[in-house]
Amino acid sequence: MNREISVVAYDAAWSGLFEQEKVALQQALGTNALEIHHMGSTSVEGLAAKPILDILIAVHSLAEVDGCEHAMTALGYEAKGENGIPGRRYFRKGGARRTHHIHVFRAGDAQVLRHLAFRDYLRAHPDVVQAYAGLKMALAAEHWHDAKSYQAGKDAFIGQHETLALAWYTRR
Repeated sequence: MNREISVVAYDAAWSGLFEQEKVALQQALGTNALEIHHMGSTSVEGLAAKPILDILIAVHSLAEVDGCEHAMTALGYEAKGENGIPGRRYFRKGGARRTHHIHVFRAGDAQVLRHLAFRDYLRAHPDVVQAYAGLKMALAAEHWHDAKSYQAGKDAFIGQHETLALAWYTRR
């Protein structure tokens, strides 16, 4: 069953919701959580987004994360294992009307750099944010019932700007 794709205007409340969730996640994961970052579209001021907070956590040990599944479940998260990305632990919250996605990687994993570089690149390039927002809104209108087509429509844009972001990020 496909979920409805809804892209909405940026909401300044998203950063506060992230900060609240960060506190709960730090308590659930303890000292294993080295860094907790707001990432994805909801972390970029002015960017239209699906109203789902994406959170990136860098940890000492994925095995310790696996041992914390009960604490994550108590926060309302569903553990999904790697969910298609080797070396990741993925959790989602909100059921069919998702509110949060958690992406956990070992500190130093290339995925951590990739996500942070793309986020920071968008934050520093408002023209790219505007183009990305327009693309996302158009794709959501066209593929509101088809998450795979919505995602596929973003792939070329993300790939191009992710490459630029990594080069930009490493030069900083």
